[in-house]
Parts: sequence; C-alpha cells; structure tokens
Amino acid sequence: MHLKNTPAPVAKLLIICGPTATGKTKLGIFLAQKFNGEIISADSRQVYKFMDIGTGKEWGDLPAGRQDVPIHGYDLVDPWKSFSVFEYSMFVRKTLDDIWKRGKLPILVGGTGLYIKAIVEGIDTLNIPKNADLRESLEEKNTFELYEKLATLDSSKAASLNISDKNNPRRLIRAIEIAIWKISNEQEVNKAKSNQGVMDTLFIGLNYPVDQISNLITSRVEKRIEQGFIDEVEDLLKMGVSWKMQSMNALGYSGAEGFFKNGLTYEEFVEKWIESEINYVKRQLTWFKKNKKINWFDLTKPKQLEKLEKLVEKWDNTKL
Repeated sequence: MHLKNTPAPVAKLLIICGPTATGKTKLGIFLAQKFNGEIISADSRQVYKFMDIGTGKEWGDLPAGRQDVPIHGYDLVDPWKSFSVFEYSMFVRKTLDDIWKRGKLPILVGGTGLYIKAIVEGIDTLNIPKNADLRESLEEKNTFELYEKLATLDSSKAASLNISDKNNPRRLIRAIEIAIWKISNEQEVNKAKSNQGVMDTLFIGLNYPVDQISNLITSRVEKRIEQGFIDEVEDLLKMGVSWKMQSMNALGYSGAEGFFKNGLTYEEFVEKWIESEINYVKRQLTWFKKNKKINWFDLTKPKQLEKLEKLVEKWDNTKL
C-alpha cells in the first residue's frame, strides 16, 4: 500500500493596509480575535523604543478583552540607532515562522508600504544593509577602479550600468555592497526566492473620504498632545537622541524641532503636524492604489464590516 504525498499547507498572511488614522490596528485586533491571529506591525515609526505616544502604539488603552492579542514589531531598536528594511524583513520572517508553527494566523498591519512590499515580495536590493567598513575601504578608489571591482563581482550588473551610473561613485559602491552581500548570503537569497509565491495573502485596505480622514488625524494629533507627546520628545532629547537621527524623521517628532528650537508656537506646531500627516496620507494612497490585490473598504458605510468579515472567513477556510 502506497500513501499519496500530500502537499504541505500553504502559509496564510492577512494584510491590513491603507492610510494613517483609519483604524487598521483596531480592525486587526478584532480579526485576530475572530480568526485566532496575532498582529505584526508594519509601521516604520513603531520599531523605536521610547517612542510610544507619537507613534500610536496600541497597548494600554485597548478595550477590555483585547489585551490578550499579541502585537509584534514594537520596540525593536533604540531611537539613536538606524533601522533598515532588511532588518525589519528578517525580524518579520522569523516571527511569521513562529506564528505559523503555533497554528495561528499572522496579520500584518500598517501603512508603511515598503515594509509590506519587503515581506510579500521577498528580499531585493532595498533590503540589503549598509556595510560601513566596506564603504570606508572603497572611498579612496576612483570610478574606474570601482567599476572594475563590480565587474569581477557581478558582471551582469556592471554591464547593465549606463554612463551616468559608471561615473557615480556612490552608486558603484552601493552596487558593490549589494554584490558582496549576495555572495555572502547566498542561502538567504535563495530562500527568499523560493519563498516567493508560497504565502497565500489577502490584502484588506481601509480608506475613508478625505474630509473624514482629516478630522480623524486632527483628533488623533490633539489626543497625542494631551497624552504627553511634548514630554516624550523632551525625554528622548535627554537620552541623547538628536534631530538628525533616523528615528526623529518620524511625523510629529520631526516637526517638534521647530517648536523646540526655531520659535514655532504651540498652535503652529500642531497645525504643521496635522498638515504633514494629511500629506502623508496622500503619499500612502499613491503607493497602495498601485496594488490591484487590495480589497478596499470604507467601514463608515453600512454592512462594510460584515462584508469584510465574510471575505476573510472565506479566504481563511480555503485550502490551496
């Protein structure tokens, strides 16, 4: 008697994306409870420690009964350190494996499109970290020497460069950096390629009318101010975090520099923060609208949540 080989179950990943202030995390927690899931944050601002109020981390203020839903991806790095898309993707891939092994549904939630792209589409050159030692060793070389080194490492890449790239030391050094990383991490590159297409993904996008999002952003900024955002920034500065550091590029924090240093009034600071958040929404929508896999919902409309739940339930019960 011969047993038939049964294919391994396809790993599922639910993705909740869309512009800021649309309630993605709250929806994610709701669905996690319903479908035995766990949340993974896809927000580039929430990876930093000690930056809780300005980044809107969902922890202590969750309604009763929701605190038991794990949220991964908060507090991954100190605010005085840089953090790359590569480092994020490596963290998430380990977390996904853990969640799948425990038989739960991972729910990737956030508005940082590049983070989501890195997880769904695999590792590309954007994920490869900088190599400070390598860069220092290449600084004194001219463009001809850099190009020759690249040609020995990755001849196809070297051949594809145009005249401008060949004469740009910064781009040549980055190309060398990528080539060396790929050689040193061949197994990781092959693993990433083999994982592409294995995941069964469902994209849920939240979006509301522009005026409603503007009102939500205004309310949220005012709430964060009331919760002690200014004190949080002061604490970060006391820790030695400077305005030039990557973490302080986050919305709200970057605008606070004008309030602390350049004589911006409280009202002007809040107004500029709200304006920057609204402009960020436009950039997010431009990014996400390119993805035709996203199922968009406006939860302010009747029966939209019910329709969304049925879509997730049908997908969750489908075995590919």
